[in-house]
Amino acid sequence: MENWDEIRTAFQVARLGTVSGAAEVLGVHHATVIRHIDALERRLGAKLFQRHARGYTPTEAGRDLLGVAQATEDQFSQLASRIKGQGETVAGELVVTSISGLAGLLSPVLTSFQCQHPALIVRFLTDLRLFRLDYGEAHVAIRAGAIPEEPDNVVQPLIRVRTGLYATRAYVEQHGKPEGPQDFAGHRFIGADNALSRAPFHRWLRDTVPLDQVVYRATEPAALEAAVKSGAGIGFLSHYIAVEDPSLVEIMAPRDDWAAPLWLVTHVDLHRTLKVQSFLAHLKAAVTGWTTV
Repeated sequence: MENWDEIRTAFQVARLGTVSGAAEVLGVHHATVIRHIDALERRLGAKLFQRHARGYTPTEAGRDLLGVAQATEDQFSQLASRIKGQGETVAGELVVTSISGLAGLLSPVLTSFQCQHPALIVRFLTDLRLFRLDYGEAHVAIRAGAIPEEPDNVVQPLIRVRTGLYATRAYVEQHGKPEGPQDFAGHRFIGADNALSRAPFHRWLRDTVPLDQVVYRATEPAALEAAVKSGAGIGFLSHYIAVEDPSLVEIMAPRDDWAAPLWLVTHVDLHRTLKVQSFLAHLKAAVTGWTTV
C-alpha cells in the first residue's frame, strides 16, 4: 500500500495521543507527522482526529483506522516471529523443483528428509518451465544440462545421470537386436517431439537416425519411458531405471557424451538458511548411495 507510512503515522498518533510522541517513536520530525495526518485525511475525505490543547483524540473514523492498523501491526509482528522461528528450525514449506524424469530418484530422498523433520511440508514441483528462484518460487532447484547462469544463484554440481538405448525383449524378438548404428536401418525409434531439445542423447539421435525412423515422439520424459516399455521401439532411458526392469534389453550402453549433468541451484538469499542447508546435506548424502545412476 503506497500510503502505509501515513497509516502507520496515524496509528502512532492515535495510540500515543500526541504528535511529539508519535514523532519520537517513528524517528521523524513532528512536521512530518502533521503532514502525514493531513494527507491521509484528504485522501479518506474524513477527519481522523479532534485537535485540542492536550493533543489528538481519534474521531469515530480514527478509531476505525486504529483498529485496522492495530490488527495489521499485530500480524506483522506474528509474521516476523514465524520467519525468525523458521530460520532456526526445519519447518514450514520446503519447495523443490526439478525436471519430471527425476521423480523416481528424488521422491525417496524427500520422503526420508520429511521423516526426519515431521513439521515440514514438502512441495515437489515438476514442469517444463523454469521456476524462478529470484521470485521465491522454490527453495531448491535441480536442473539438468548446461550449468545455470542466472545471477544471484548458488550453483553446485550434483551428479551425472547416465542414459542408454533400450528396447523390450518383445521388440528384439520381433525386429532383432542391432549391434550398433550400422544396423539401425529398418528399426523403429522413440524420440523427443521437440526438435530443439538440448538433451545430448536426443541431439545424437537426430544426427544419427533418419527422421522417418523416429516413429514415436513425445514431449514428456515419462511418456518417452512408457513408450519404450510398451514396445513402441528403441529409445533412451536413464540407466538407473532400465537396470530395474528385466523386460528391457540394452541396445547401446550409456556413453559419456549422453550423460546429463545435474545441478543444485539455490538463491543466495536462502542458501545459508538452516532448512536449505539441511536438505542439501541430506540430498548429497543420498547421492553417494546412487551406485546405479
